[in-house]
Amino acid sequence: MVGELRQMHEDAEDPDVERMPADEELFGALLYAEKHAQALRRQPVEVQRAAAVKRVQLWEYLREQTEVHQARAVDDARSVGVQWIELAPALAVGAANAAYNKAKRLKAVELRDETPGPGNQVRHVRRTPEAVLEAERRLAWEQADERRAQEAAQRRHELLVPVATRLLEHREALVRDDDADYWLEEIEAVLPHCQTPLQMVSLKRYLEAALRALTKLEKTTARSVALDEDARLALDAALKLQHGRAEREDDGSSNIA
Repeated sequence: MVGELRQMHEDAEDPDVERMPADEELFGALLYAEKHAQALRRQPVEVQRAAAVKRVQLWEYLREQTEVHQARAVDDARSVGVQWIELAPALAVGAANAAYNKAKRLKAVELRDETPGPGNQVRHVRRTPEAVLEAERRLAWEQADERRAQEAAQRRHELLVPVATRLLEHREALVRDDDADYWLEEIEAVLPHCQTPLQMVSLKRYLEAALRALTKLEKTTARSVALDEDARLALDAALKLQHGRAEREDDGSSNIA
């Protein structure tokens, strides 16, 4: 957008356009465009309007970025023990509670309101301490849920290799068809090298496919594919890992699905 402003000044033959700061020097570029707005007077009014709107947008962006970085500076100050009363002069307020409230309002620019705006547009949180606190609590809950989900996924990944290994160890005690054999062979091929996230994902998919094939076979034959107790327990472990289901009844007759 700064480049577009620069092009407008070049098209208007602004004699000083070479003095306009570089695109990444946003503050200086905006000051230049403000000071040299008259250079666009010979351009069509539509161009002048577009240039003015771009300046408004860029100042708004700069204001939001300033608040973001000021809020982070406040967080850094608080993390090293700076008291609110000490921050009050820096935030241009006169009391500790005013500094606290202003700091919360600064954070609103980084937070999003869960209520969709017109046209499903994402809205910023209202600039009140109460709204920011509520948004921060909601964000903390979401982050905690995400951490729990990641930890659960990590635990499942850690169990994936031993569960798949156990199933292969009892392969000969499973009733299999060509489809089940194919996926068990895929598991066998990837297991010795299963270390990277991509390999873990492949192993998970192969195990799921093998279980689907065994499920289909059970439904077709109306009999358990496990020929002995160890094979049945290996299947139980795989199902518990992949689907989170309770262990099957110890009667040796229930289906996998």
